Amino acid sequence: MSTPPPAGDLPVRRIDRILAFMSLGLLVLSVVCFFSIIIASGPGGLEQADFASGIWPVVSLIVYVAPPVAFALLLALLIMTFVRRGRANKGR
Repeated sequence: MSTPPPAGDLPVRRIDRILAFMSLGLLVLSVVCFFSIIIASGPGGLEQADFASGIWPVVSLIVYVAPPVAFALLLALLIMTFVRRGRANKGR
């Protein structure tokens, strides 16, 4: 049984959770891909790793694209929260 939120707080919506977890997931995925590239290109890593074929172009693309997309998702979440709080405070 969950307790209701205090009178001053707004409830967390499903879209807020989705945006937050998508952002976190993209950041974690980006860090994992970054470390996989470091391990594969290191001196003790995969000696014959061909970064121009296979899955490596996708891995390197994730490292470049995922952090800005995660930042944009967090920014959208922040803006939506501020707008919702502003509307809630205006109604009081």
